[in-house]
Amino acid sequence: MSVTKLRVLALVHRHLIPPETIEEGADITAAPWRTEYDVVSTLQTVGHEVHVLGVHDDLGEIRRMVTEWKPHIAFNLLEGFDDIVIFDQNVVSHLELLKLPYTGCNPRGLLLARDKSLSKKLLAYHRIPVPEFDVARMGRPFRRPKRLAFPLMVKSLTQEASIGISQASVVDSDEKLTERVQFIHESIGTAAIVEQYIEGRELYVGILGNHTLQALPVWELFFTNMPEGAKRIATDRVKWSVKYQKKYGIDSGGARDLPDLKAEGIQHLCKRAYRALELSGYARIDLRLEENGNVWVLEANPNPQIARGEDFAASAEKVGLTYETVLQRIINLGLRWQPESVA
Repeated sequence: MSVTKLRVLALVHRHLIPPETIEEGADITAAPWRTEYDVVSTLQTVGHEVHVLGVHDDLGEIRRMVTEWKPHIAFNLLEGFDDIVIFDQNVVSHLELLKLPYTGCNPRGLLLARDKSLSKKLLAYHRIPVPEFDVARMGRPFRRPKRLAFPLMVKSLTQEASIGISQASVVDSDEKLTERVQFIHESIGTAAIVEQYIEGRELYVGILGNHTLQALPVWELFFTNMPEGAKRIATDRVKWSVKYQKKYGIDSGGARDLPDLKAEGIQHLCKRAYRALELSGYARIDLRLEENGNVWVLEANPNPQIARGEDFAASAEKVGLTYETVLQRIINLGLRWQPESVA
């Protein structure tokens, strides 16, 4: 594909700076910098000039690079700042103050989607079905409201990537609920969200766009060999442990046996959720589909994982969008985004 050559500033976490080259045939599936390598090497292959900047806790480095190198756009691969997840929105705000276009979600969308309580309230206001929930704040006693019936799911209010989620996250008694809330407070260091556990299929829908949106095919997380009694949920190990995935036959792909009309309805629901949370660039919406056909939006993930072959890229490929095309589309959306359009 023919593209206009751009100077692209790739913002990555300092510990995830990818190697410039890797040995041919090397398996980098489990490499922590896999996404960064895939994005940077692909952008270079299609003709862009890419400078990788490792960022930790100094915004001045970004400012200096913008002043000296004058990039056309920042490709934002940061998921926090100074090891604080919710600070990623502040980095994007800084890019806006520098008047540098950037890829991915705007600061307001990051703020709204990151707080799972706030996002559920907004989605519910727009009549988008979300599970009943309550928030257990740190330093305050938590009593389960009567409207929350067991089983319940307990997870971090703000962390993503299944951090702190395990089989023990689904609780069926007040005693276990108290234990799990305490675990989130102490080990993750955030408030906990306690929500109705929805038994059903785990679905994802990738969305690309700012105002005009494209919903990618409905994707599903398959649990083909889980031990009896285990909940089919995207735990930390389900998402990140290749060994665990192989042992329990965990895989993902296009949702099976989903009538076209149902799939279209789910995609439309995801576009509504994307707009309600004022997202931009690209995101992934996580859902649950009950046996009776009810669909629930669990959460929205702006700037999701975009390594080559992972869910977002794989679902895009299913509708003819190559990895190169997806990255270029993400850049084009960033160049077109006007910060004042959500003000």
